Amino acid sequence: MKLLHVDSSILGAGSVSRELSALIVRRVTAGVAAEVTYRDLAEADLPHLTLATLPSAHPRAALAGALDAAGQSRRDASDRLLDEFLAADIVVVGAPMYNFGIPSQLKAWIDRLAVPGRTFRYGAGGPEGLMRGKRVIVALARGGFYGPDTAMISAEHAQSYLRAVFGFLGIAPEFVLVEGLAAGEQTKTHAMEVARDAIGQLAA
Repeated sequence: MKLLHVDSSILGAGSVSRELSALIVRRVTAGVAAEVTYRDLAEADLPHLTLATLPSAHPRAALAGALDAAGQSRRDASDRLLDEFLAADIVVVGAPMYNFGIPSQLKAWIDRLAVPGRTFRYGAGGPEGLMRGKRVIVALARGGFYGPDTAMISAEHAQSYLRAVFGFLGIAPEFVLVEGLAAGEQTKTHAMEVARDAIGQLAA
């Protein structure tokens, strides 16, 4: 089994999403032979998407023209990120909510995965995801409460975006959600206990 573990929080050792994503990795790899690739997007310094940083497989990549050495290095990095995603049987993502959405570094990574002809395609019936069968588990952490019965549901653009974009690729992501982290220590402790229990119940 090949597993790709991706973190995106800027908080380092103090990150809840990092803690939970590591627990998920340990859970789903327990007792099996697993090849784990780790990507820390907060340290990777991925540039925003441009024609020059599109993966080579993207139909519009050629529009960037000839690349200098630095440009080719950035494109090679995009190719590696796409290849890692394609090769993985399971992808575990640590995703904090920042300012109602996902971190920009996580968005930059996702932008390198949405490649026509590789991860999705357009047919007579519209777009079709090509990544069916790939498992994606997201550890999503947020400070407030954004569930369907809250006043803040309209501001929730992290879980909804990740569900939509992975769904577009043919994947139904699984979420381990912890929220209310900024609502006091007692609330945080309870939320973490619930999240750890949910991880323990994940199918290995």
